[in-house]
Amino acid sequence: MNVPSLPQIPDTMRVSVLDRPGEMVLRERPVPAPAAGYVLVAVRSVGVCGSDVHYFTHGRIGDFVVREPLVLGHEVSGLIAAVGAGVDSGRIGSRVAVEPGASCGVCEQCKAGRYNLCPAMRFFATPPIDGALAEYVEVRADLAFDLPDSVSDDAAALLEPLSVGIWANRKAQVTAGYRLLIAGAGPIGLVTAQVARALGASTIVVSDVAPHRLAAARANGATAALSAADVPAAGRDFDAFIDCSGAPSAIGAGLRALRPAGVAVLVGMGPDELVLPFGLLQQRELTVTGTFRYANTWPTAIALAASGAVDLDALVTDRYPLAQAERALASTTTAGTIKSVIEPWR
Repeated sequence: MNVPSLPQIPDTMRVSVLDRPGEMVLRERPVPAPAAGYVLVAVRSVGVCGSDVHYFTHGRIGDFVVREPLVLGHEVSGLIAAVGAGVDSGRIGSRVAVEPGASCGVCEQCKAGRYNLCPAMRFFATPPIDGALAEYVEVRADLAFDLPDSVSDDAAALLEPLSVGIWANRKAQVTAGYRLLIAGAGPIGLVTAQVARALGASTIVVSDVAPHRLAAARANGATAALSAADVPAAGRDFDAFIDCSGAPSAIGAGLRALRPAGVAVLVGMGPDELVLPFGLLQQRELTVTGTFRYANTWPTAIALAASGAVDLDALVTDRYPLAQAERALASTTTAGTIKSVIEPWR
């Protein structure tokens, strides 16, 4: 892959800002000078995530509320344009993917390896932390992962949702020969299916209500793709169920499809409260767990993408310049759209 040359770093940059729900505004801001231990990344690609759309539409996700203008975008790739003190200057020009969450490293959760649960986590595009819909972004150097040439800029941005899929599979204990049911064939459901295929799952059934997403599921690792209404007829012998939809009806059907001692992993953004079939959970000794982002997944994500075991470029259906960020956020409800990316360099 040809690495684009770095232009001279300007004094100001364009930034797309969520001014209020439903309104994105393009502004000029100073280009940050990287602090010690940090790098300045010239942004190449930013994936549009469901959480971005949720903030854009509703101004909040649970306890995270947009109270002042916010820069969205946490699925990021780019080029290192400058480095702060203590960072090897030889990294300038390197293509990188950005892990968007900076944990404290010293709390009980971090020390236990569960840094995704760090109470002091600073995560891109989670109020009040700005994200990456900008021409440049400052990143802690150890969270900017060097990329092999075989991983494109857009695919590198999608290493973040791939990490969600890796984490979901780990929580579900997916391994060779597993029978897995996935609800939701959006980008997270599709990468979850691709990871399960790479892990050797023998049966990967994906459900959704949208025909174009079911077609995408068949092309992205699913051994079968079913209308959500047909899940009850799919059997009750799945080893694991991963919900990527957040739909209560899909979660209920998925739990009922599990074998005794099966595992259910809830990934999708659903309601604040959910009614669960308590008798079923007891009688089958089912395990139900949530997920919150991921931990220690990025080396695996890069290896899967670089080897071709997962195909992230295949998920990208729409590309937009930074000035059309609002249109990109609205595109997720367009028929045929799987994954939109914003490319600030355009």
